[in-house]
Amino acid sequence: MGLILLFIVFLISIFARAPTGEAWGKQGHFMTCKIAEKYLTEKTSKAVLDLLPEIANGELASVCAWADEVRFRYRWSSHLHYINTPDCTYKFSRDCHDNKGVKDRCVVGAINNYTEQLRSYGDSSSGYNLTESLMFLVHFVGDVHQPLHVGLEADEGGNTIIIHWYRRKTNLHHVWDSNIIETALKDFYRNDQSSMIEAISKNITDSDADSWDNCRNKRVTCANNYALESIHLSCNYAYKDVEENATLGDDYFFSRLPVVEKRIAQGGVRLAAILNQIFDTSLVEII
Repeated sequence: MGLILLFIVFLISIFARAPTGEAWGKQGHFMTCKIAEKYLTEKTSKAVLDLLPEIANGELASVCAWADEVRFRYRWSSHLHYINTPDCTYKFSRDCHDNKGVKDRCVVGAINNYTEQLRSYGDSSSGYNLTESLMFLVHFVGDVHQPLHVGLEADEGGNTIIIHWYRRKTNLHHVWDSNIIETALKDFYRNDQSSMIEAISKNITDSDADSWDNCRNKRVTCANNYALESIHLSCNYAYKDVEENATLGDDYFFSRLPVVEKRIAQGGVRLAAILNQIFDTSLVEII
């Protein structure tokens, strides 16, 4: 009995030290992918449908949180969800690595890697599990748009900054993953996720979509640019005026909600652009 108790305590200690951030959370990832679905071409939609697992029931958004669900089964993937930086700047060559210093193991490297894997779609000699490649890719594109998934190494992207969200004790990273979205759903949308998705979608103008989908890199994505945006948003919005044990309420919520909604919108538009570039070779524009 004593050995079992010690083993349980050991497991709890391991999980307590593991990174806890799940960029956006299920709701944010679902919203990002729902928005992306609206921008997929017919050819891309068919390819995506072909790769989706049966449990998805033909809905891309239903598996967009999958990569978080398998983090403890695929432990090697945990470092692919984020980037830690030493300051309010980001450099791929300096910052994209895991805790053992292995290069390219970060969210930007993962997006580029799974994009390249998916280019083998239709090639019978491909040795990749393209269903998993798709589910990783759509998740990581959402991750890189959550500002604190490109955050400061000193506080693990806000995970170690304990605060109160109104009356609830949490950490700053979780506020950006889930609390801002949950509060908006409750206060403005009667907890109706579809209404929030519709509202965010209606605010995306043609000009917005064109400017967000302006990547001209022919072989890899522009995820590096998205990471740069996120570290700037982290420092200018997420961390700004936040102190340990502070209580964040209406002032913080109302000033940061537009940032969250815009990042969900950008993530959706850009995810669709990446998928269209992979699966629809008839497109002239290169994202």
